Amino acid sequence: MEKRDDLGSILPFLPLSLESSSLVWPNQVVEALKALSRGPSHSRVDSGEVLYLAISDIRDSLSFTSSDRLAPSTGDGYALFFDEFLSREEARKWFGEVIPAMARLLLRFPALLESHYRSADSVLAGVETGLRLLRSQQSGIVILSQELIGAILTCSFFCMFPTAKRYSTHLPMINFDLLLASLYERYNESQENKIKCIIHYFERIYSSIPPGYVSFERKVLPMEQNLHFVTYPLTEFWATSKVPLCQFEVCRSGLIENHLEGALEVDFANEYLGGGALHMGCVQEEIRFMINPELIAGMLFLPSMSDNEAIEIVGTERFSDYSGYASSFRFSGDYMDQREIGSLGRRNTRIIAIDALCWPGFRQYGLDCLLREVNKAFCGFLDQSKYHYHQIVLHDSRTGLADDNGGASFVPHNQVSPSNRDVTISNDNKEVKMCEGQIDDIRGTSSNLLNHQNDAGVATGNWGCGAFGGDPELKTVIQWLAASQALRPQVSYYTFEMKALENLDQVTQWILSHKWTVGDLWTLMVDYSSKRRRGETDLGLFSWLLPNL
Repeated sequence: MEKRDDLGSILPFLPLSLESSSLVWPNQVVEALKALSRGPSHSRVDSGEVLYLAISDIRDSLSFTSSDRLAPSTGDGYALFFDEFLSREEARKWFGEVIPAMARLLLRFPALLESHYRSADSVLAGVETGLRLLRSQQSGIVILSQELIGAILTCSFFCMFPTAKRYSTHLPMINFDLLLASLYERYNESQENKIKCIIHYFERIYSSIPPGYVSFERKVLPMEQNLHFVTYPLTEFWATSKVPLCQFEVCRSGLIENHLEGALEVDFANEYLGGGALHMGCVQEEIRFMINPELIAGMLFLPSMSDNEAIEIVGTERFSDYSGYASSFRFSGDYMDQREIGSLGRRNTRIIAIDALCWPGFRQYGLDCLLREVNKAFCGFLDQSKYHYHQIVLHDSRTGLADDNGGASFVPHNQVSPSNRDVTISNDNKEVKMCEGQIDDIRGTSSNLLNHQNDAGVATGNWGCGAFGGDPELKTVIQWLAASQALRPQVSYYTFEMKALENLDQVTQWILSHKWTVGDLWTLMVDYSSKRRRGETDLGLFSWLLPNL
């Protein structure tokens, strides 16, 4: 185990030690967990107040530094929630059944991790999938079992992760201390209901450990020319694109997470994955992390996103139903996720985390901000492996590698090296082996490939608006451009009753009826934004584009 680079990168952020090629808990932690596993009659842990004392004793046995201190009111938060907000019957079940089951899983955590690493090299041939730090600018994927994720989140509940090095590595906090402390310090009902979602998750998984898997992928558009990936596109790429705009569905009601399975579901993310999920936040991203708590596991090993990065998470299970938003958010009971299990044992739920510019004001109409936002969405929506070979097939409509002004390089067909003549194309949940001759055959059907052959559409909404202060009309068009260029077949756009988008259906259908390309719409959007920034128009983008609608 000590020779594994993946384990070596994440070990400083785990509460375990590596001794004689084995992952272990300190002996005192083992004894404390064994006591908890036997129930309150043995451990005496039968209240939130005593639970926090047990957590503190375990943390003392982990030899944390002074930099690993918990939030000051953490103990008050545990006491408030478990001793005042749970009914006597709920508390009896929690301390008599759930806490012992959590302790038993933690005792198995070292063995689960070792088993994970033994199988990690064979999950995807030639692809590293083991738990590791997925650093910025390093594309890669980690695949975890739902059982291992359950153990990771149990460590979070017991506040067992060291935190001292997380700040310097740009990792979000993952212990639950701020979540509980803020309940006491600044109580509001939505915070109580966020914790209810988490508690419900633990109750569910300890009655029946789910058998599936979840993948966490850092997606990167390289900033420099790269023969193996689509690189960060520059303005010429967007202005000259001949890709037709994909279909556009306006959803006046409903929620992204309730969209029919198969679409890429956009997480209006913070640059730090999860945003305020484990603190006071309670808007789109935070709510998704509460009803699909397995998303929280990514916060352990995914540092903040740069402008050319996105995160794709496939396979998380939804456990809770809810109502409301922000201050009105309420846990409303159990949710049985009926989505099918697809490739690699992952549930057919695909979440794309992309962070928009925060409070950009009039900067958002500048070309650099337009480019940043469209490329951020493009990175999230793009299937790099499939898109790359679309470009090989379509090279007859473009010539050679893009230069420094165009960006988005690709390898023309005649530059495919002999070593790359047999290639595996990932088609969302399918893999297709292709040889050079088959690529030749496909070249004759390039018009079909332009017709958005990526199976999964995009389910999104007012990304970067609301709390982030973006222009909803501009952000709508930016996402449409990105999805179209990524060859997605459709955008399903949830307006959440935003007044600025009341004419969205008319605008998109008019544009589609006139067969505009990505380049057409990009050029007009840039022209509008330039005028808006210079104060030459006060109109919204839609009214400026189509004044007669």
